[in-house]
Amino acid sequence: MYQSQRRAAYEAAIERLLAARLAYPCVCSRHELQAAQASRKPNDELYYPGWCRLGPRASTRLPAIRLRIDPGPTTFIDGIQGPQRFEVAHEVGDFVIRRRDRLHAYQLAAALDDDTQRISHVVRGVDLLSSTPRQMILQRVLGLATPMYAHLPLATDANGVKLSKSKDAAAIDTRRPAQELWRALQFLRQDPPPELRLGGVRTLWEWAIQHWRVQPLHGLQRAKVAEPP
Repeated sequence: MYQSQRRAAYEAAIERLLAARLAYPCVCSRHELQAAQASRKPNDELYYPGWCRLGPRASTRLPAIRLRIDPGPTTFIDGIQGPQRFEVAHEVGDFVIRRRDRLHAYQLAAALDDDTQRISHVVRGVDLLSSTPRQMILQRVLGLATPMYAHLPLATDANGVKLSKSKDAAAIDTRRPAQELWRALQFLRQDPPPELRLGGVRTLWEWAIQHWRVQPLHGLQRAKVAEPP
């Protein structure tokens, strides 16, 4: 399933939300929000104060569509990070579900696509943990099912910076699959896997399936990658 082929489903959901007054057009720019929140830290997410809740402040701009968020906690038990509590109204405010360029936001697309595909468990990086309450709110107002969530720790370099292609991190070496799998098991804090000299990829996979333990990951958000013996 491709998001580029799902525009009709996303638009139908937005029309439902607009008709129910659960969403509204917004013409506020990121620059305006940044100027209003000059004291925020560089990594803080921009908070939206609801300037367009009663109607767009300008008629000449193309609007985004924001979801109206009521005060109150969103709670869930993450399969790895444990109990979670978010106050989306105070931490983020009304968030965008369709951008001004008419591209649909990740939160809306993920909520709808997971439901359409009957996804039961979502396993992803802990950097997306804060997306979960927003998707849960969308699931609730649209009458969608809510999957179980588990957020894995991030792999970081020696300075604690997330390893990713956007930071020019090296790709997985497909010429050394056993070594890469060994490193992944170490990163995920599993019991010491067999030494590579005792077997290859198949041996490691069979060991990993038989010995998998999620408990060592509980609450872990960042970890460094080890080297195999």
